[in-house]
Amino acid sequence: MSETSDYFRPIVQVGPARPAGAIGLAGGWGWFTHLEVLARGRMPKVIPLTQAPADVLDILTTTRSDIGGLAMSRPRAMGILNATPDSFSDGGLHASAQDAITAGLAMRDAGVDLLDVGGESTRPGAETVTADAEIGRVVPVISGLRAAGVETLISVDTRKANVAAAALDAGAGLINDVSGFTYDDGLAGLAASYAVPVCVMHALGDPATMQNNPQYDDVLLDVYDFLSAQVAFLEQVGVARDRIIVDPGIGFGKTLEHNLTLLARLSLFHGIGVPVLLGASRKRFIGTISQTEAAHTRLAGSLGVALAALSHGVQILRVHDVAETIQAIALWQAAMAGRQI
Repeated sequence: MSETSDYFRPIVQVGPARPAGAIGLAGGWGWFTHLEVLARGRMPKVIPLTQAPADVLDILTTTRSDIGGLAMSRPRAMGILNATPDSFSDGGLHASAQDAITAGLAMRDAGVDLLDVGGESTRPGAETVTADAEIGRVVPVISGLRAAGVETLISVDTRKANVAAAALDAGAGLINDVSGFTYDDGLAGLAASYAVPVCVMHALGDPATMQNNPQYDDVLLDVYDFLSAQVAFLEQVGVARDRIIVDPGIGFGKTLEHNLTLLARLSLFHGIGVPVLLGASRKRFIGTISQTEAAHTRLAGSLGVALAALSHGVQILRVHDVAETIQAIALWQAAMAGRQI
């Protein structure tokens, strides 16, 4: 993008009192009457809808397509199922396939919308594992969940094409790549050939080094530009735009200040024209702000961030604490609408 390019962020509102002239955001629960205009090297300004470009409003108001059969008109919970020995929060809890399957069944019973199965830790400092090791972790879990009658959409959290292929053949239906389809040149083409939805995430660097003094010109606009470019790239290789999700990558090569800058203006990412996913559950910045050292004690803070994301119209929340998040979503919706949803 050029130095003078404008970025338009809908200032999202929710609630029962919707003024005349307000327009709905992405076919979801939010609406807006004004936009914040951002640009590099210039102070933000707020404009009414009447001053916004028609093409911008068209992108922001178009109803998002279903993802794997899930309508994006209401919030969705993606349950984290790490079949790893070393993930930052739940490493080792589901290292055996049967433990992971049991946990996945519990999430299914709690009403989870998607299950995200991963076999390689992407915590800060984590080392890359071999594809064979990763396949050996995720495939028994995915096939075991399907054998147990789980019909929930399953995502495979991987950067590698051969891992994704094995997972898709075992019953997964979505590829979630934390590298934003930059790690393995074959993964985008594989996604196109299988015609499955994908999630493209922003990360600055490799997990092993990403937290070593990350630097940005403008973290919000840099992340936006990366995700917008990767969506265009995926379209070029044959992944339909209506199968793409974007994730700003909270905690992946970002300081606490970077994370908060992204969270404060999350609704900007609706301008890319696809559903937005947020994965902030139990992250280090939550522990820092709430002064909770152990990751598993960060439920309250994780829920706080999740509900803030809903106020920006974010469609998918990637979380560890599925039952609690689903309960919080239900109460947030009822309180905002003034009626049970």
